[in-house]
Amino acid sequence: MTSSSSPSQDTKRLAHAYPEGLRADALMEEDVAWSYEIDGERDGEQFDRSERAALRRVAGLSTELEDVTEVEYRQLRLERVVLVGVWTTGTAQDADNSLAELAALAETAGALVLDGVIQRRDKPDAATYIGSGKAQELRDIVLETGADTVICDGELSPGQLIQLEDVVKVKVIDRTALILDIFAQHAKSREGKAQVALAQMQYMLPRLRGWGQSLSRQMGGGRGGLATRGPGETKIETDRRRIREKMAKMRREIAEMKTGREIKRQERRRNKVPSVAIAGYTNAGKSSLLNRLTGAGVLVENALFATLDPTVRRAETPSGRLYTLADTVGFVRHLPHHLVEAFRSTMEEVGDSDLILHVVDGSHPAPEEQLAAVREVIRDVGATDVPEIVVINKADAADPLVLQRLLRVEKRSIAVSARTGQGLDELLALIDNDLPRPSVEIEALVPYTHGKLVARAHTEGEVISEEHTAEGTLLKVRVHEELAADLAPYAPVSAA
Repeated sequence: MTSSSSPSQDTKRLAHAYPEGLRADALMEEDVAWSYEIDGERDGEQFDRSERAALRRVAGLSTELEDVTEVEYRQLRLERVVLVGVWTTGTAQDADNSLAELAALAETAGALVLDGVIQRRDKPDAATYIGSGKAQELRDIVLETGADTVICDGELSPGQLIQLEDVVKVKVIDRTALILDIFAQHAKSREGKAQVALAQMQYMLPRLRGWGQSLSRQMGGGRGGLATRGPGETKIETDRRRIREKMAKMRREIAEMKTGREIKRQERRRNKVPSVAIAGYTNAGKSSLLNRLTGAGVLVENALFATLDPTVRRAETPSGRLYTLADTVGFVRHLPHHLVEAFRSTMEEVGDSDLILHVVDGSHPAPEEQLAAVREVIRDVGATDVPEIVVINKADAADPLVLQRLLRVEKRSIAVSARTGQGLDELLALIDNDLPRPSVEIEALVPYTHGKLVARAHTEGEVISEEHTAEGTLLKVRVHEELAADLAPYAPVSAA
């Protein structure tokens, strides 16, 4: 009979085999052979109950610089922030990816990320988002790091903001406020600034706070007497009323701007010019792709939401057909609904297009999550019926296995690199093939005195053949019904 090792020896062996921070729930039975290399990988990471409930530090988020001069410069102008996330669903890797994206958003907004922690909960705490005990631990981290702001990876209610600030004693903002701040920094056009201002006021309205004179009431509006007839309006109520009036004014201005853009779209429809919309996750390379395909010269920057204002440019397919290419605002997971509503008029470019180029970052750790987040917004703006080509960008920097997986899962997809030009010829061929084609094929001998019809055939239709004869231009074209009716009088009469 083979003798088994003593419990103390088993404990030492397991403690030596496990990485630091991990514990076995119990020793294996004496008659069962157990190996960490085999069974540990199969069982995955195992934590004690206290470790599962603890705030877990996420490594690699700090953006603090080592060079003394740069550190002094950045500390003068940047807020020092600690990130906090609540992990309710998915894997630990999903939670880490979400917090890493929050760190990128914070850095884009001009903050210095000092630390990041995640709390495992079934749902966020209704009072302080992470619970009162963990809020005290967060206060200790804030004191230790010298942070002046806490950013939460979710949308907090007004009550959660107030109570968490009372505990940590520094400013607390949520993911929505952070994204709104980035939009406010990057909006350049009049329409973009108006849309961001409307979204910010929608977010601010239920979160107004008052104290002291802000809660005191104005004098009553009675005629005569000592002007004390009635409680009157508090200062905070006056602020809310003014914000509502400003929101109504912003909505009217955005509606007027929408009319101008709708007129341009109607002109394109009248001329039967097909339209292609570029949609995708922020920083996926949409503007780079637009520049490659049209030479638009749009700002390209390795930052989230670098470009907000839609850009429309003319382009031409390999077969000579004209179409428009529109770059839209980037999307992100949990995009604030205030922004979706405010930018709905801009996002209508996607819904009114004939084809969507859905750009995804092939080098991202979780490209499938990017695809799902963008499709959720596309569904919100009612563009689910528009044909879609998934463009997997940054193929030169992506993992080949990830590219193969995406190309296999997404049936209508292509891998490209806007930086090197890889795959762009194949993409143009796909666009040419998927754009709607004119429905009527006609042959006409157009006199030279009606050259405008020939020009329209080239612009609005698809020229199959063209021959110049003594009587005029002999065209064989595929055009829409309106142009076909104009060409019909010049169609040659077939011999009896």
